[in-house]
Amino acid sequence: MPKHLLPTTVVGSYPQPEWLVDRAMLSKSVPRTRMHEMWRIPEQRLEEAQDDATIVAIRDMERAGIDIVTDGEIRRESYSNRFATALEGIDIDNPAIIVARSGQKTPVPRVVGKVRRTQPVELRDMEFLRRNTDRAAKITLPGPFTMSQQAKNEFYKDDEDLAMAFAEAVNAEALDLQRAGADVIQLDEPWVRNNPELAKRYAVKAINRALQGITVPTVVHLCFGYAAVVPGSTKPTGYSFLVELADTRAEQISIEAAQPKLDLGVLKDLSSKKIMLGVLDLGNPEIETVEIVADRIRHGLKYVAAERLVPAPDCGMKYMPRHIAFGKLKAMCDAATLVRREIS
Repeated sequence: MPKHLLPTTVVGSYPQPEWLVDRAMLSKSVPRTRMHEMWRIPEQRLEEAQDDATIVAIRDMERAGIDIVTDGEIRRESYSNRFATALEGIDIDNPAIIVARSGQKTPVPRVVGKVRRTQPVELRDMEFLRRNTDRAAKITLPGPFTMSQQAKNEFYKDDEDLAMAFAEAVNAEALDLQRAGADVIQLDEPWVRNNPELAKRYAVKAINRALQGITVPTVVHLCFGYAAVVPGSTKPTGYSFLVELADTRAEQISIEAAQPKLDLGVLKDLSSKKIMLGVLDLGNPEIETVEIVADRIRHGLKYVAAERLVPAPDCGMKYMPRHIAFGKLKAMCDAATLVRREIS
């Protein structure tokens, strides 16, 4: 793990190349069930192609100067569907359809039996990442509360029981990832803000069960929705479920802050945590200058001590053109270096 102040990282994803995925199809939704048709490579060659694209993503992060890299989530169709649909108890052949208030229909996993992890899902991903970088390595998992909200429960007595079953599966996976060399493990829990009243009942309990026994640094990530899908003008300037995360086992809380222009005063209630602060606006196709990003870091330092601040992009980098994503990461790393010099 980096020892200097303001270590840089990514939320998780990095752009998948056009030769690997149909990016036009990718841009239309965040799939909760599998979307095999998104991949351009035949199944018998897909793993090799994903490996090659993953190495490119790792090298881009290293060249940009990222201190804590990921595998770019290159093998995933979305942040959650690959893990959720690999579990026993999920009917992947007959998804349920949820109709939103807007009338949009979304296929979601149907839970028809006891949710169990019968084999590793991301273990090879972590082993591959560990072999291909000498930097600190982070891997991400979908959070149990979010997965329970993205599925149709047809087995458990209530959604809390379902969330706890997902938490047990996530924990088994996280323990394997830790043994495989993960330096940081992150849970993505964007849905706690979608349904804060329900989250207040059992989200912290589920997150803590998912992180039980994990001794490496852990992160819980929140966001308001990908910039490619949700305009910044529609995003609130504060989280409806944030202070509650002070009670989680997680060492860090990751928040989207640049695009929604988040009121950072909310961070005073998380004084026991490190803050992974989004300082890159992914809704803006322009590459920010080093000074713009440095100002966002300086603003964060008004609310969070330098020892507790981890600069990162907002989430959803996979939806950007690769050259823009790389340029933004490079600007962020240069800005962190600049501010680090100012405060050291």
